Formats: sequence, C-alpha cells, structure tokens
Amino acid sequence: MDIIISGANGRMGRMLAETIAAARDADDHIVAHVDPTLLEDRNGRTWPTLDGFTGHADVVIDFSSHAATESLMNYCLARGIPVVIATTGQTESELALIHQAARRIPIFLSANLSLGVALLADLARRAASFLPDADIEIVETHHNQKVDVPSGTALMLAESIRTVRKDAQVLVGRHENGKRSPREIGIHSLRYGNEVGTHEVILSTGSETVTLKHEAGDRSLFARGALTAAAFLVGKAPGLYAMRDIVGGE
Repeated sequence: MDIIISGANGRMGRMLAETIAAARDADDHIVAHVDPTLLEDRNGRTWPTLDGFTGHADVVIDFSSHAATESLMNYCLARGIPVVIATTGQTESELALIHQAARRIPIFLSANLSLGVALLADLARRAASFLPDADIEIVETHHNQKVDVPSGTALMLAESIRTVRKDAQVLVGRHENGKRSPREIGIHSLRYGNEVGTHEVILSTGSETVTLKHEAGDRSLFARGALTAAAFLVGKAPGLYAMRDIVGGE
C-alpha cells in the first residue's frame, strides 16, 4: 500500500511510521508525512498539509485530530482516496460529514483499533444481554495528556451495550448526590502518568459481579491495527466500516 500518514508529527503518527519501518513490508510505503494540526515540530521542521500532496496514494491513515475532519473529508473526496480515521472526540457535525463522505468513498472509523478492544465490546454486549438487570459501569484510564473525556473507546463500549439495552442512558461521571438509575451506564475517566489505555466493564446484579478488562501494553498495537484496517479498506465499496467488519461481529 502507498500510505499517507496524516498527523505524522503527533505521537501516534510517529509510532505508525516507526511500525511500518520496523516491519520492512515491501508492500507498504509511506508516500507522504503530513499534519493538518501540528505544522511545526519540536525541531522547527515544517510539516505540509494534506493539500500539499498530489501524488498517488492508496489510503490515508489519520492520527491527527477530529478538528481536521472537514479538510480530511474534502481531500479524500476530491481524490477518491479511502481513509482510516483513528481519531476520537468528533462532534455531531463532524460525524455527519464522515457519514456523508462514506456514501462516496470507503471510510474506516473506530474509536479503538485494537482487536482485543473489539472483542471486549462484543463480550460486554453479550454479558449485558445475559444479565439484563445488572448495573453496568465503565472505567477508563489514560495518560495525563489525553484531551477527550470520556475516551472514544469507553463511548464505543457503551454503544455496544446499548444495542441490547435500548432504553439505557449513558451517564459520564457523577457530580451530585442521588441514587443510581437502574438503566444507566456509568462512565468514569482517570488520567495519570503515561498510562496507554485500560478499559473495564463492570456488571453487577448485587449477588454477583462480572468484570471485563482490556489493557493496552504499548501504543504500537494501535499502529498495527491501523495498518490492518487500511489493508482491509483498500478496494472496498464506498461505506462506513469498523472493527466489527474485520472481526466478524454483529
């Protein structure tokens, strides 16, 4: 694949470039390092934007920021290039742009590119169905520089659960006194140190508790997941794809 890395100056953009170089896969080539949000790195190097690259590319992998959604969609639509969106925190209007673009180009959108997290989401959904009266809480932990709260992964887990609990309401944090609602899904965010990412789904009936947990050991797993998603996406028909399409979930 000929790959454009968007967000090349960021932590995950650099990790993706290192992962591709370490793999030494003759079929994967980075044809452009661009960054729509961090235009100058710590060494004063200027990074081009997407519009500055007009060469051939099979796919864009975007690790920049949800704030670049509009320019990213415009570029990929104009050139007919598939895109893997590996950012989180999109607003409703930004998500609408993505859904509109997916009518014309293939787009892979996932809050987390880990196969293990995809498994966790499926297990959480099945557990919620099997324990219909259980209280459900999600606890997510990340490094102290993460911007969005809660994490996109925590929201993805909650939405997976809501496919079998249609009346459930997601509550982010608790700030006032009051009893827990029986049908709520609580999400709690912790931020400290260099934590890569840990997500727990806790289900309790009162007489028994089930805890499902995923821990990310290092960020390279997200880079490898992005490459898996990109390979999956190339050649696909226009549409919106996610990890469940790779793992074969419902």
